[in-house]
Amino acid sequence: MSDSFLSLLILLVLYIFSASAQPYEDYDDKSSLYSTKSDTVFSLEVPTLDETTFDNLLSFGYYRKTCPQFESILHNKVKEWILKDYTLAASLMRLHFHDCSVRGCDGSILLKHDGSERTAHASKTLRGFEVVDDIKAELEKQCPKTVSCADILTAAARDATFELGGPYWAVPYGRKDGKVSIAKEADMVPMGHENITSLIEFFQSRGMTVLDLVVLSGAHTIGRISCGSIQYRLYNYQGTGKPDPTLDPKYVNFLQSKCRWASEYVDLDATTPKTFDNVYYINLQKKMGLLSTDQLLYSDPRTSPLVSALIASHSVFEHQFAVSMGKLGIVDVLTDQDEGEIRTNCNFVNAY
Repeated sequence: MSDSFLSLLILLVLYIFSASAQPYEDYDDKSSLYSTKSDTVFSLEVPTLDETTFDNLLSFGYYRKTCPQFESILHNKVKEWILKDYTLAASLMRLHFHDCSVRGCDGSILLKHDGSERTAHASKTLRGFEVVDDIKAELEKQCPKTVSCADILTAAARDATFELGGPYWAVPYGRKDGKVSIAKEADMVPMGHENITSLIEFFQSRGMTVLDLVVLSGAHTIGRISCGSIQYRLYNYQGTGKPDPTLDPKYVNFLQSKCRWASEYVDLDATTPKTFDNVYYINLQKKMGLLSTDQLLYSDPRTSPLVSALIASHSVFEHQFAVSMGKLGIVDVLTDQDEGEIRTNCNFVNAY
């Protein structure tokens, strides 16, 4: 079977998979569940998760009566921050991923105390906390003790994606904020040095699939990383005294000129770093995956057919990214009052 035929077959499977999803039952305007900056119209069904996935504990209308202005406040704040600094979009998406990767999407990454996830080595480059704090402060004025920090971060990641041209998806609400945050648990989050097997196991342990792994890695179409994180690939890879041979030589030269200091930053997508698109996958085909885990997606037989399919269609990438982000946002959520709380300040558990 030729590679091109296999890619087309995978592409067809992705379309069928996405189109088979059932629309949400309790959302008034189903046509607004999914859209892009360009308002492109697709013939597929809206990318959704079956309502039973939430066991009726999360709801799209959760704040409809208690804080109807929640999403408009959040949207305006996220837009305002990203206009000032577009790199915050990728930071908010990454912050959400780190939160959901440890103890589920419970806002535990936001807690600021000695020994919390926020203080872990894996969290030292996380950003976007001030955006969440700003949104929360305004919501406390308008709807005191109502909207959880976990819901704020989940929706902020969605809006940040949309602001850079990515898809929009409906977020169900009702998450409670966790009260426990442990630094050593945060060090389990992938940092870009893992092999594909460990990444697959990490995602599967959280109820996600290989497809979700490949699609959510596409978030690296935006964002930056410190040069210190990749210098091992540029100069003395595995003690050879040479760069990583899986990197394109011209790309190596570019990176070496950009990364003279470990404290410098380099774009994850060297081609279209400010646009949410599928060029990230095209870069892998050109041996321009900045993280070793990125490049491995193209070479590993378990993931390479999916990469090839996403190279072939930007619309499929956007569509499936919305589905996979929706799945990420409901990982191990806390919904019972006894499990969590509604923090009044996202940095600290409530004193009462």
